[in-house]
Amino acid sequence: MWISGTIPVVAIHSPLPQTDSLARSTLISMGVRIAAIITLATVFSYLHLVRTLRSEALTQLDRHVQERLEREQTIFVLAEDNHSLLKKALADKLTEYHAQEPEARFDSLFAQNPDGTVRNRPEVFDGTRMPALVVPRDVKMDAGLRRRILASYDVLAQYGPAFHSRFTNTYIVLPEGPLILFWPDSPNWYREAESDFTPLSLEFMVLSLSANNSARETRWCAAYPDPVARSWMVSVSTPLDIGGRHVATMGHDVLLKELMARTTNVHLPGAYNILFRDDGQLLAHPELHLEGATESYNLLQSSAPAGAGAGELASEEKHTHLRAIFERVTRREPNQTVLELPEHREYLAASRLRGPGWNFVTVLTESEVTRPALQAARYVLGFGVASLLLELAIMYWVLRRQITRPLMAFNEATDRVAAGDFKVTLDTQRKDELGRLAGAFRLMADKVQEREDALRHANEGLEQRVDERTRELREVNRKLVDVARRAGMAEVATNVLHNVGNVLNSVSASALVAREQLAALRIEQVRKVAGLLGTHQGELATFLSQDERGRKLVPYLDELARNLEQEREQLAGHLDEIEQYTHHIGTIVSQQQSYARSPQLIESVVLAEVMEDALRINAAGLTRHEVKVERHLEPIPSVVTDKHKVLMVLTNLISNAKNAMNGVEPEKRLLTVRVEPGLGESVRLEVADQGVGIPPELLTRIFEHGFTTRDDGHGFGLHFSALAAGELGGSLRVHSDGPGRGATFTLELPLQPPAV
Repeated sequence: MWISGTIPVVAIHSPLPQTDSLARSTLISMGVRIAAIITLATVFSYLHLVRTLRSEALTQLDRHVQERLEREQTIFVLAEDNHSLLKKALADKLTEYHAQEPEARFDSLFAQNPDGTVRNRPEVFDGTRMPALVVPRDVKMDAGLRRRILASYDVLAQYGPAFHSRFTNTYIVLPEGPLILFWPDSPNWYREAESDFTPLSLEFMVLSLSANNSARETRWCAAYPDPVARSWMVSVSTPLDIGGRHVATMGHDVLLKELMARTTNVHLPGAYNILFRDDGQLLAHPELHLEGATESYNLLQSSAPAGAGAGELASEEKHTHLRAIFERVTRREPNQTVLELPEHREYLAASRLRGPGWNFVTVLTESEVTRPALQAARYVLGFGVASLLLELAIMYWVLRRQITRPLMAFNEATDRVAAGDFKVTLDTQRKDELGRLAGAFRLMADKVQEREDALRHANEGLEQRVDERTRELREVNRKLVDVARRAGMAEVATNVLHNVGNVLNSVSASALVAREQLAALRIEQVRKVAGLLGTHQGELATFLSQDERGRKLVPYLDELARNLEQEREQLAGHLDEIEQYTHHIGTIVSQQQSYARSPQLIESVVLAEVMEDALRINAAGLTRHEVKVERHLEPIPSVVTDKHKVLMVLTNLISNAKNAMNGVEPEKRLLTVRVEPGLGESVRLEVADQGVGIPPELLTRIFEHGFTTRDDGHGFGLHFSALAAGELGGSLRVHSDGPGRGATFTLELPLQPPAV
């Protein structure tokens, strides 16, 4: 509301807030557009460079893999050539030794040890230049086996030193189990081998069997730790058959340390190489360290193996990455070398090594490809930004001189008009747009002053009308409050009368039963006994001991006394019920009075006890109507609530249920009450009857004020009960399957009272 005497224009207008100058905003707008152009140019340059560098990088990647393939395949091709030479030399040597007696020479080189194995004689053996022999203890020696051992020994002694320059060792294994090995770097290998050691179970030997190698070709096995030297290696083996019989298997070992060094140390800048088999065994990786490991790293395992020389590869992230590389390489099209791994932003170049069929893969990250393009884009962007700043500085100087200063004069004039000073001066002599704007501003100031005067007069009349309407509204509000207070008092009185009426019915029923029992007291029997004793007063002892009626008199008096005591107790019980009902009537009245004047009484309540109290209050009526009661009272925690209000609701619901079963046959009149936990922090109380039921169309109206289906009902009880349930922070619901099928009323209360 406006205050009389104030100037409306001053109240509406205020000095304009300080904002950026027009020159600055213009420069910012232009700078943003120019910066967007520079950014787009930088982005297009970057994308062009990325495409160019990507094409060059992929070409270089393909060329690198092909060159490495040719280089790495040399040792495999050489191994096949060596084995061809060894096969021919061993076959010739076996033919040469076929007719010779081997015992003398065999015994001069080898001897049986106490553990049952046959090994080199230490006194004549030099492991740096001579082959070693280990024959398992269970192998039966005969002349033919000795000849093959000597022939293999001589072949390795002749060719082993020449092969050692490229291969770790050279060996020949006979199908019976003897192993002849030339390994200068491990001269004591033959001594360290266990007595039960046999090479027949190793993979390279299994691959040489005809069942696994029908083509009798050279095979490479998986990586494994040597059981004696404890070094990780791979073996290449070739079987030798003579006359359709497998007589020997020759092979080389390649230490993975050397293979990994060649694979990982020579790579493209920013890239790395890996080597793996088709069965998932990882042979070489920059982060794979097999020293001391006892099992290999397999890419097909569901999770990263702990140990296996994995190091950082033991993490799930690294393992998932390597598995993605493996799956992409093994699924590539034939003759496809360069691949993409978009989920990891990498490029792959893959090829298979001739011979073992291993996969040689070079991995190059996309960031390595785009780094030069990013550096060039930064240079272009930096140069463009510097040029933009210089251009904006020149434009700012021009705009400030030609536009900003004249506009500041307009800003000052606007502030003066907002303060109520309409006598402003501007440069109206300019012939440009700013001169025309100054003239229009001067005309506007004059018009505003005229409208301000008119508005001041209108404001004074408006204040008077507002005062009149305010007084009228206050009077209407006072009348509405009086009406609401009387309506509330009427509702409180109605609730009190209804609840008191329910309890008075029980009082009346209890008093009626007490009167009937009092009338039935057998007091006249006492008078008859007294008359009989008076008749025989003179001969009382003889009468009691000899007369047939006298002898029965004492037991009769005893039985009569017990009956009178029992009837006295029943009368006392009815009087206690009447006293309890009377106390409840006082509680209802006092509770309704406090409800109208003060907050409700909150206390810890055991709801099962409250339900029993409600049943006791209605006990007389339930008995009179022949209603059977079925209890389902579960042990639940105490509830903090208004005990008397809950009691009134339950009393009302039980009374309604009793009345609803008046038209039902007595044997079917069943009242079921429940106390059980509800959903969440709540408890549920149910009162169910087998009465007349409720039609579906009346379920939504059952709690309305004044609604009832009984001829003598007034429609206050359920309405009050629903209101009371809401005040307790809970709810009261009803369910019925239809007429004649009973009804269930559910009172749901929180364990704690609602916040006021």
